[in-house]
Amino acid sequence: MSLIRWDPFADIETVFSRMMPARWPRLSAEGNGGRTVEWSPAADISETDKEYVIRAELPAVRKEDVQVTLDNGIITIRGQRRQRTEDKNEKFHRVESFVGTFERGFALPENVNPEAISCESKDGVLTVHLPKSEVKSKEPKRISVQ
Repeated sequence: MSLIRWDPFADIETVFSRMMPARWPRLSAEGNGGRTVEWSPAADISETDKEYVIRAELPAVRKEDVQVTLDNGIITIRGQRRQRTEDKNEKFHRVESFVGTFERGFALPENVNPEAISCESKDGVLTVHLPKSEVKSKEPKRISVQ
């Protein structure tokens, strides 16, 4: 049997994240016993007659540092926002931007055509186009008992 370290604030963090619509950064445990800040980008999901669209806000994230994958009906956006190089003549008084890796996953509806998914990055927003496909009718079928 292995021991698991109890975190008394874990439940509070879960409740808080469910109540707040924004995706706030959170602390996570590292392998060496320390904590790091995890963040994830805010995303908007919309639908037209022809497609679903996911727009993820990724300011200061280069498109080379973003990876979009599709696996078992889940589209995953992962990447990394890197620390800016410090200028020796510049002294920071406050830093509110978060750096590090991020990951967001979205379950896709059945009527998405996985072969036609496309992505583009412009002005700090990643746009993922998920074209719809024809869904075969799933009407109930009566089967006679022999």
